[in-house]
Amino acid sequence: MAETNGKPTANLEDPEEYVTVAEFIEPVFAQMARGALESADIECFLEGEHGNNMLGPAFWARLQVHRRDEEAAREILEAAEDQPEEAEAAASEAEAAASDSSDDKH
Repeated sequence: MAETNGKPTANLEDPEEYVTVAEFIEPVFAQMARGALESADIECFLEGEHGNNMLGPAFWARLQVHRRDEEAAREILEAAEDQPEEAEAAASEAEAAASDSSDDKH
């Protein structure tokens, strides 16, 4: 804990705290971004991921990472935006994987 005026206070910059690095209306783009971060060994999760599937535009999926990984995560996501051809191919793969997993449930 840090000290302010001699009193202990919570560390406002806790490296373990989760922060939002991106928001997505389309679940497939959220999955692609999560995959890019996971492939770089950055722990992340999507908050509201399943709300998108149920109610469409009413919810945005928020991609979250630990504060300590925020800068690296933003750089990876920015680089992915600069390579649309690769992102489009990854989107197709993500859609196919999502389709396969939903077929397995039936």
